[in-house]
Amino acid sequence: VQLQASGGGLVQPGGSLRLSCAVSGISLENYAIGWFRQAPGKERESVSCFSSSNRWTNYEDFALGRFTVSRDNAKNTVYLQMNSLKPEDTAVYYCAAAKRATYDCSGFDRGYWGQGTQVTVSS
Repeated sequence: VQLQASGGGLVQPGGSLRLSCAVSGISLENYAIGWFRQAPGKERESVSCFSSSNRWTNYEDFALGRFTVSRDNAKNTVYLQMNSLKPEDTAVYYCAAAKRATYDCSGFDRGYWGQGTQVTVSS
């Protein structure tokens, strides 16, 4: 199983990025998906997660109204659209897939993780 995150980079404050996570070895439609991030010197935190059936989607407060998650089951790829980026969004962003996850984005520790993609928001 592989999760390959991409799309990170350097962007100015207020800019946008779309992260992609290409998944192989599992069928995405059977997995909950989570996006997480870890900034230097800080613990990893959840950004957003959604269930396998799209019955629920959760965004952390900092992501509400700015970030949007989606999936394309045909391409086995998930996305994180990030708008109105702020310097505090600077972090390594990870995607994860889990058979069982809960609305608070718990359960992904037992799942599969990608290698992360760096997002830097700076002028």
